[in-house]
Amino acid sequence: MSREDQRQAVRQLREGLIAQLEQLYAASFETLASQNLGEGGVARLTQLLLRSREAAITPLQEEIEAPLITRAPGQAPGPAAEPPAQP
Repeated sequence: MSREDQRQAVRQLREGLIAQLEQLYAASFETLASQNLGEGGVARLTQLLLRSREAAITPLQEEIEAPLITRAPGQAPGPAAEPPAQP
């Protein structure tokens, strides 16, 4: 598998995880809304769920959106960037 194929596979996994988490949180909010917990209890749990959702999903999204920088612009590839010689 090429390096680009690996990047695409990892990206797809991250996007799949985000989709699963979004479904889980949506179901949790619906369950919470259907409970008879009173406004204070619902408000506290909603805030906790929102914070949890942000902490779970944001790092995955940031990694997907992060630019791929392998070297400085105008810099020639160094020896570390070259593939290993085949025997």
